Formats: sequence, C-alpha cells, structure tokens
Amino acid sequence: MEMSEDDNNMEEYPTEIHDYLTAFEKSLGSVDEMLKTMMSVSRSDLLQKLDPLEQAKLDLVSVYTLNSMFWVYLATQGINPKEHPVKQELERIRTYMNKVKEIADKKKASRLDKGAASRFVKNALWEPNAENEHISRTPDKGKKRQRD
Repeated sequence: MEMSEDDNNMEEYPTEIHDYLTAFEKSLGSVDEMLKTMMSVSRSDLLQKLDPLEQAKLDLVSVYTLNSMFWVYLATQGINPKEHPVKQELERIRTYMNKVKEIADKKKASRLDKGAASRFVKNALWEPNAENEHISRTPDKGKKRQRD
C-alpha cells in the first residue's frame, strides 16, 4: 500500500496534504495489523479469558471501530456521515461506553473506598501509648500562669 515515486507523479494532489496522506497511510497500516491480530484469535477463546465487564468493553470497542471505519468510508465516497444514520449509531455506542465506564469506576471506587475508610478510621482513633500517657494525666503541664 506504499506510494511509489511513479504514483506520486501520476496522481497529482496539493503538496500541503502530503503529510496528512502519509500519516493516513501509516494509520491504515496500523489498523490492518490490529485487525489481523484480532482475527487470528477466535472470538470464543478470547471471550472465555475475559470477565463480563471486559467482554462488554471489547464488544463496544469493536463495534465502535467498525462504525468509525464506515464513517470514513462514507466520507471517501462523498457522503456526509453527519447526515447518515451511522452518526446516531456512534452516539448510541458512546452512551453504552460511558455506562460501562461508570460501572468500572464504581467497581474500582468501592474497593478503594473500603480500604481508605478503614485506614481513615484507624488513624483517627487516638490510643495512648507509653510516650504520651503522661500528657493525659497532667494536661496543664508546660502552661505558664498568667499574672494580673
């Protein structure tokens, strides 16, 4: 998929977009590699290794990627994707992605809060020890009397 020098001469395009086209070509190569990797593993084998939340994340990322690629395809065909049903589909998927993120955050927060609360309570409780026991018996020690 690499552009040769002959291809550049045959197809003229504004030089200002050359860097964009080069970056786009590299991105396509990365997508191609990722797809090959994903396709090399059976979906059922992959899902067996994931918990339900991770499975949902994988499904959402997959469907979002597919719809995003369709968005790009529409744009290359001169169709405005903002006026196509794919826009609503991407918004719907984003809504579910946000819900999954909230669930993951709550799951993570509940674990952290429990430990943090335990430490907070433990550190907040004052226990006298040998060093500071004399302070509790003689609270006025070290204070000077005021003279009138």
